[in-house]
Amino acid sequence: MARSSSDSTLDSLAVLFLRVPLGMVFVAHGSQKLLGLFGGAGLTATLKNFEVHMGIPPILTLLAIIAEFGGGLGILAGLLTRLSAVGISVTMAVAIYKVHWANGFFLNWFCAAGRGHGTEYNIALLGMALALVVTGGGRWALDRFIWK
Repeated sequence: MARSSSDSTLDSLAVLFLRVPLGMVFVAHGSQKLLGLFGGAGLTATLKNFEVHMGIPPILTLLAIIAEFGGGLGILAGLLTRLSAVGISVTMAVAIYKVHWANGFFLNWFCAAGRGHGTEYNIALLGMALALVVTGGGRWALDRFIWK
C-alpha cells in the first residue's frame, strides 16, 4: 500500500516531538555538569564527584558530559542526530547500571531519605534516544541538508 504525504508529515512530526523534549532534557542536564547552570556543580566538581563516588574515570565522565550537552544540542537541531542519540543511549545505559538499578524501577516521588531514583525515567529517555538512532532526525532536521 502506498503511503500518502500526510503519513510522511505525521511520521516526521512524531520524530520532531521526540527530538525537542529529549534535546531539552539533555542540554539542561549537560549544562549542569559542564557549566554549573541550573544548580549544577560544574565541570571540575562533576569530574571529581563521578570519580570519587562512582569510580568513573574523568575521561569517561567528560565523554558523558559531551554526549549530554553536545548530543542534546545535536538532537534539538537535528544535526548528527543518530550519532548524538547513540551517545545519549550509552550515557543512559551506564546511568541505569551504575546509579539507578540499585533503587528499583520507580522514581523516588517523595524523596525518601537514603534512597535514590529508580530506572523508569532513564528507560524512557533511553527508548527515545534509541528511536532516534533508528529513524534519524526527520524532515525538520539539519541532517536533511547535510546528507542530501
